[in-house]
Amino acid sequence: MGKRAGERRTGPKCIAIVGPFASGKTTLLEAILARTGAIPRQGAAGQTVGDFSPEARAHAMSVEATIATTEFMGESLTFIDCPGSGEFAYEAVPVLSACDLAIVVAEPDEKKIPALQLILRQLDDLGLPRMLFLNKIDKASAGVRDTLKLLQPASRTPLLLRQIPLRENGIVVGSIDLALERAYVYREHAPSTVTDIPDDQRASELEARFQMLETLADHDDALMEHLLEEIEPPRDEIFDDLSADLRDGAVTPVLIGAAERGNGVLRLLKAIRHDAPDVTATRERLGIPSQGKPVLMVMKSVHTPHGGKLSIARVLAGQVGDATDMWSASGATGKISGIYRMLGKDQAKIASAGEGETVALGKLDAIATGDTISTSRGAAAIAVQPPADPVHAVALRSKERKDDVKLSAGLQKLVQEDPSLTMEQNQESGETILSGHGEMHLRVAIERLENKYQIAISASEPAIPYRETIRKPVSKRGRHKKQSGGHGQFGDVVLDIKPLARGAGFEFTDTITGGVVPKQYFSSVETGVRDSLKTGPLGFPVVDIAVNLADGSYHNVDSSDMAFQQAARLAMKEALAEASSVMLEPIFKVEIVTPSDATARITAIVSQRRGQILGFDARPGWAGWDVVEAMMPQGEMRNLIVELRSATAGAATYVARFSHMAELTGRQAEELSQGKAA
Repeated sequence: MGKRAGERRTGPKCIAIVGPFASGKTTLLEAILARTGAIPRQGAAGQTVGDFSPEARAHAMSVEATIATTEFMGESLTFIDCPGSGEFAYEAVPVLSACDLAIVVAEPDEKKIPALQLILRQLDDLGLPRMLFLNKIDKASAGVRDTLKLLQPASRTPLLLRQIPLRENGIVVGSIDLALERAYVYREHAPSTVTDIPDDQRASELEARFQMLETLADHDDALMEHLLEEIEPPRDEIFDDLSADLRDGAVTPVLIGAAERGNGVLRLLKAIRHDAPDVTATRERLGIPSQGKPVLMVMKSVHTPHGGKLSIARVLAGQVGDATDMWSASGATGKISGIYRMLGKDQAKIASAGEGETVALGKLDAIATGDTISTSRGAAAIAVQPPADPVHAVALRSKERKDDVKLSAGLQKLVQEDPSLTMEQNQESGETILSGHGEMHLRVAIERLENKYQIAISASEPAIPYRETIRKPVSKRGRHKKQSGGHGQFGDVVLDIKPLARGAGFEFTDTITGGVVPKQYFSSVETGVRDSLKTGPLGFPVVDIAVNLADGSYHNVDSSDMAFQQAARLAMKEALAEASSVMLEPIFKVEIVTPSDATARITAIVSQRRGQILGFDARPGWAGWDVVEAMMPQGEMRNLIVELRSATAGAATYVARFSHMAELTGRQAEELSQGKAA
């Protein structure tokens, strides 16, 4: 039986623009906004709606999701331009969950296949329909069908070519629409003109069209019968199949163009208008009831310099107005103070937001990115994938003490805006640690802190938690005796120390007999011992050691808690100096995911960083990917992600878990110890 798309829906739609780094996503957004009249003309790089932040313009790249609402042929369309760099990939996660469609911007570049595969896999996992816009078609050297063969391994679903290039003297001058069987000649930043399909390209068009229909017929028995009987199928039926297969996730339609020149944008917009599902389908995908109380999902949080916090949210059901009380699924609450339609950094206040609209809600301070919110308690939460573990970290401090409080407040807001950042106060080192997903990710975060909150910040490498232990047992006496006016001080202990197994920590025992040291002072001795372990002879905390209180003496008048603490410190200082101290470094188990063609390079990088390769295998469910397992010293993992991504065009990443402490000897241990002493 045939598949029909049904009546075309016209409610507000929300479309994510995704794709590998530098594929032209922001340029496409700009071209769409210019073509729909939302902006007067298409801006050049560094002057676009999609890169309005100082950080984006400084680095000539998208560093956050940008929201822009426009109208096309009477329909409201919100486009969300998501960063392409893997370091900012989490920006897209809460966005994609609430979108109706994703436009995947790609280019004919084999090096970007792994990055494209990561994006398409994410869309597969969400069940989100997608179109692929093959950008920079005017600069492509290979044929479009050859390019699709190159890209197809990145996609689980068939890439369905809807257009082929129109060529003149070997140069792409337009496109041929395979469903409409019309040719369009590009005009720069203007609608294309319709023309006849040239005779010398008719055979190529017929072949490509038949391949498109064959793919559609895999899901439509009636269309298959038409093809077998060599009957021209009705055009409406073809369009219905294209729409239905897109929404079902059966195919990924491919359109072509050159966003920089505004070419192919109008055909893309018409395909979105006709084929893209709306919020009704998105609700069904997310399991949200169509009737009942309003339900919204927060896709992004922004702290503005003067307007406070804005929560970018999609209205998945119902309608909300200003001053409405909202509850999150976790119980957080807030009152909306202003509803705004977004166009990059610009905001237009509106009275209310209806079903399908994507808007900014003011002053929902307790509501977080990824929250499901409603006008009453008890809304079921939409599952949002949590951020991956951080892979890069810096220690931050304000250059001026007066800015310490401002820095702390700024960091808290920064983490609210970007949940893939984490902040912690390291009690041992006293450092404020900011962790994220790469060197550029953290650089932009620091720049944002400095620009928004006018703080001068110093960044450095976080301290590595080195430790030391002993190799041989030692017994030492510690006697503290001091006489002055009034009561004196007296404490006398004999301590036996010995090494423990790696990871055993600290053990304190006593074998006192005959009451030579009263029990009331045992805890004082232990306190003195523990205090001595904070810094050993090599300058680091001492671990994996057992201390036994074996003997000692006391004075009826002069002995005290403080005296026995000091006696224990004296004994420990001498004992540790003679116990053959050795440094320990933290070792992590690392799992690196990488495209298979880069596995050899990855293992070489690990080995150069004193890593021990445990093995590698194919990544389950990922054709052309491997998982490399290794043990690596934490001190060698600094900037590891930078080197891994450099070797894999930004595709590789890793997960690290602490494994154990291991001895560190040689020149590196000496340098670390000398550095502590200095």
